[in-house]
Amino acid sequence: MIISRRAVIGASAASLFEANGASVLRVDGARLRGDLEALSVFGRPSGGTFADGVSRVGYSPSDVAGRRFVMDAMEKAGARPRLDAAGNIFCRRAGLEDSLPPVLFGSHIDSVPSGGNFDGDLGVLSSLEVLRVLQAAGLRTRRPLEVVVWACEEATFNGNSLNGSRVVAGKMKPGELDEVSSGVKKADAIRAIGGDPARIETARMRPGAFHAYLELHIEQGGILDRERIPIGVVDGIVCVDRYSVVAEGFANHAGTTPMADRRDALVAASQLVLAVREIVMAEQGGQVGTVGHLEVTPNAANIIPGLVKMNIELRDLSTAKLQRLASRIRERAAKITADTRVRIAIDPLMHHESALAAASVQRVIEDQARMLELRYRHLPSGAGHDAQMMATLGPMGMIFVPSIGGISHSPKEVTSWDDCARGANVLLHAVLALAA
Repeated sequence: MIISRRAVIGASAASLFEANGASVLRVDGARLRGDLEALSVFGRPSGGTFADGVSRVGYSPSDVAGRRFVMDAMEKAGARPRLDAAGNIFCRRAGLEDSLPPVLFGSHIDSVPSGGNFDGDLGVLSSLEVLRVLQAAGLRTRRPLEVVVWACEEATFNGNSLNGSRVVAGKMKPGELDEVSSGVKKADAIRAIGGDPARIETARMRPGAFHAYLELHIEQGGILDRERIPIGVVDGIVCVDRYSVVAEGFANHAGTTPMADRRDALVAASQLVLAVREIVMAEQGGQVGTVGHLEVTPNAANIIPGLVKMNIELRDLSTAKLQRLASRIRERAAKITADTRVRIAIDPLMHHESALAAASVQRVIEDQARMLELRYRHLPSGAGHDAQMMATLGPMGMIFVPSIGGISHSPKEVTSWDDCARGANVLLHAVLALAA
């Protein structure tokens, strides 16, 4: 969507640049950087700097303070924020045909412990920047626009992720409000950020409640950075299957039990860890498999491990492929049991279905990248995002920008300021195109 100078009378000079011979709107990259740096204060380590990252865990006091910062910024931009019963923050900009379903866009501001300052934050503050640019330009879209800040996207409350968006999509688990994490009940955590768990059902959206959903996010992987491509058009968010594994052997004296007589649970578990890697890598594709957590009992230097608990996580866009890999892992576990006399139980723990981006929204993102003379490529998202919940309600699309070195969920998570601005400009024009 190319906007002429006549259409942007009243916009500041900093909001215009030339592309394909025409003047188009752009975000204020310096202002976006200032917002990201200002938000980073909330949850920053004591005495630290921006480079030291942030621990703005969902529902925590630092999350509450960061949310207040964003809501204040929304009000300064002329948009009035509102909270739903799950604690998600929305702000709406009226359209010329205001009864039409809005274009919904945003992300989250909560972080993992010792996380970075771009994961989620970039999408939220770029969405706010879109509203500012349109306000300064005096432009009114045909469809209304709605910015959202999702509550507790990260899996920091009892291992549950996508907390706010799952409520909106009607995917909250039975009894979830009564779950406790770090001594806090989920219902009380929602109250702490201004939600109302007694009315949680009112936060649900019906299918078709929005025209399209857009989310700008850092890639959190290294493909775009390695290939020096500034924009990623996301094909979809991978399916995630997580399994709990219990390897049960027999704990015995490490000095008096002959090697041949041992039923060492850690030996069996170790063989399974290596088997997961081997099985996942044996098939072509972008699938990944991870064992990232083990609990060894009794965990003493002079006792043969009698029990190991661990998780296996598999990710790919294809659910069928993950089911096939899981079947092969179970077969290998049975062989390990026969060889080691250690019983291995593998049980499903979590399943997040893959969420494919809508082709129509992908085309809009492609068109805007080309208009802005930015190279792009298609890629899947290996990480989960609130967008996967929105894909159950309407057309969804995601814009990725490079993560330097592919690093994320770390204080060393960095995206260049230029790439932040490039992604925000693609978001701006994709929103305009979808809302036209």
